[in-house]
Amino acid sequence: MTIEDVLAQQGYEVLVAYDGQEALELAERATFDVLLTDLRMPRLGGEELIRRLRARDPRLPVVVMTGSPPTGGVASLQRPSEGPMELLEKPMAFDMLVDALQRVTRR
Repeated sequence: MTIEDVLAQQGYEVLVAYDGQEALELAERATFDVLLTDLRMPRLGGEELIRRLRARDPRLPVVVMTGSPPTGGVASLQRPSEGPMELLEKPMAFDMLVDALQRVTRR
């Protein structure tokens, strides 16, 4: 089962991008309520993707999943005035991901 399958079963409408640049291009054509991203991706990394999308919408909720968490944790990825963010270290259980998405979209 994929992350997309799990989230669809939970009622999320999922738009999939295979790298950061594709996600940025998708954001030009569609709106979304939350960003789920990795940090290490081809063409455009997750940190830069978050920075660019939050330049458009500072309150965009974000869930980051990564095998290499930044030294400063979530604080190193966001400003205090920005929307909620959760950081999950891979590998993680699907229920942890769903819980994180629910937390950031409730705030």
